[in-house]
Amino acid sequence: MPHITMDTPHELGQEEATRRLKEKCSSVAKVYGSQVGDLQQQWDGPTLSFAFTAMKMKVSGTVTVENAVVKMDAKVPLAAMMVRGMIEKRIREELGSLLT
Repeated sequence: MPHITMDTPHELGQEEATRRLKEKCSSVAKVYGSQVGDLQQQWDGPTLSFAFTAMKMKVSGTVTVENAVVKMDAKVPLAAMMVRGMIEKRIREELGSLLT
């Protein structure tokens, strides 16, 4: 299964960036509920493990918050690679607004 990996720099420190991400994750089901199914989220310190289904495609991965960067590694179906640019753009926008 292909991966999408991204690093998003920030200046918030690990604790504040983690707090913001946890807060955002708690609202994901409400905001994207009609587009995302079988949402699973598990935090272990500053690392989020996630899985969900979107457009009948399973996605899973991790988000790790470090002092100056948030690292995401997601396993996506091959079919999703056709819209990889759009996926990456949306994630960058969301994380950018969250971590500024």
